[in-house]
Amino acid sequence: MQAAEIELKFRVHSPSTLQRRLSELGYHLDTARTLERNTLYDTPDRELRAKGELLRLREYGGRATVTHKRHPEHEDRTSRYKVRIETESEVADGAALAEIFGRLGYRPAFRYEKYRSEYSHLCQPGSHVVLDETPIGTFAELEGPTAWIDATLADLGIDLSDCLTESYGKLFLAWRAETGSPAENLTFDEVADPVLAGR
Repeated sequence: MQAAEIELKFRVHSPSTLQRRLSELGYHLDTARTLERNTLYDTPDRELRAKGELLRLREYGGRATVTHKRHPEHEDRTSRYKVRIETESEVADGAALAEIFGRLGYRPAFRYEKYRSEYSHLCQPGSHVVLDETPIGTFAELEGPTAWIDATLADLGIDLSDCLTESYGKLFLAWRAETGSPAENLTFDEVADPVLAGR
């Protein structure tokens, strides 16, 4: 399936406060807190990254999903939203797909983990709010039409200036530069390790 993914994310300082507000607004929990593991694949010289593309294998809730993301052909660089063209499919065997990637010259380039909870609203099918607990902090992502994103931010009392369009990979690189950590991946084991975290 291919579709345009439109999203914004923001830091969450109090997950319980956000969850309470979502409940007040009529959102229901679709997926309870579940560990999600992601591996990005690329060639040794990072061809996909150079083109602004991403190839990801995700393991989440007992399912494996392969995703390819790219910038829109006519991207509005002034947009305040993150917009990507996403082609995604569930796969029966993630390990077999990883083997195929390797045979084609794609190697694991970056791994990241998070505990994700997913929320939706009956009045806005296809749009959702996710709460991501990552090793470097908790974030919420709003994914849906721009008008819905703006309205939901207002309902949640979130200022647009506090929103982010960076990927978790870029947020990790910024965190690593700030902390001096030699961690290579955004995983709970690496970030929590006192040596790797640079503490």
